[in-house]
Amino acid sequence: MSNENFNTLELLKNQFRYPFPTLKNPHAELLQEITENQWIDGDYLWLYEQNPDLRKKYKKTKTAHIAAQWFPTAPPERFKPICRLMLWTLYNDDLYEESEPCDIGYVHAQSIAILNGEINAVDSGIPLGNMLASLRQELLEFIPQESVSRFTRMISKYFNGLETELNYKKNKTFPSIAECIALRENSICLYPFLQLTELETGIVLPKEIHDHPVILRLQTLACHLVTFFNEVQSVIKDEATDSIYYNIVKVIQHEHNISLKDACLEDLRLHNEDLKEFLALQSSLPDFGIWQDAVVNWVHYMSMVLSGWKNISTKLGRYNAMEFPQADELKAKLNKI
Repeated sequence: MSNENFNTLELLKNQFRYPFPTLKNPHAELLQEITENQWIDGDYLWLYEQNPDLRKKYKKTKTAHIAAQWFPTAPPERFKPICRLMLWTLYNDDLYEESEPCDIGYVHAQSIAILNGEINAVDSGIPLGNMLASLRQELLEFIPQESVSRFTRMISKYFNGLETELNYKKNKTFPSIAECIALRENSICLYPFLQLTELETGIVLPKEIHDHPVILRLQTLACHLVTFFNEVQSVIKDEATDSIYYNIVKVIQHEHNISLKDACLEDLRLHNEDLKEFLALQSSLPDFGIWQDAVVNWVHYMSMVLSGWKNISTKLGRYNAMEFPQADELKAKLNKI
């Protein structure tokens, strides 16, 4: 693989390997229709009403099909809030990637207040308030308040990561590799989705299992693995949008003063180290007593997020071409809200 013909997509397809099954929810197209017609062109049309091209880009991202790879067995009514969350993550990322770090604090606080049921969407004063309020209502139909609270804490972790990213971008400074991995672990926004496995399985695990060090470590590793994959995938996009300061590949390249190809290969090495640890933990889980089968199944579902993300994302233009909202049009929209 020479520098002249180095292709990040080929690296992802051929070298990032996952020994996990790849399944897809059969209700993907049904929820994609809801996403496009009831949400993008319906409830949330006002966000981009004057920009049909941008709405088309969001539709082409196929958020319900991404969610279908992560939650392959969820029935439609339980799959719907997952798909709403998937659309929210894209909208929120794109709306605020050009914000000032200080502005994110307000959006963060109001978003968490909505998810905690402390304020309503109208009073929140944030553009995606209605989406979060609907999400909270849908989740509470199927999982207890304690689970929704844990999910909400993970959304807070995401906002913490996003704010840290914006600080590095504003100051045009690079974190260390370790610091970048830590912040991207949060900002990749996988932690919230991992909490919703019980939405799919219908089994609510007790708090002591969710707090177990091995379960926490498996989630961290899953976030790392998706991030390492994503960084190679988005490095060209991040160069175009000046988001290099929190792309792990670019941080590696900066810290070691090496070529982009070598930085991608180092990212792959780090990925493979974490994958090895994930597999080791998965194959030797502690004894969780009567919950053992449920925990084994929960980790199994977690593993399918990794193979599922590779399967779907390598086929989507948003992640492999320049089919993403331009920073200037997003920033202009945010200033009007």
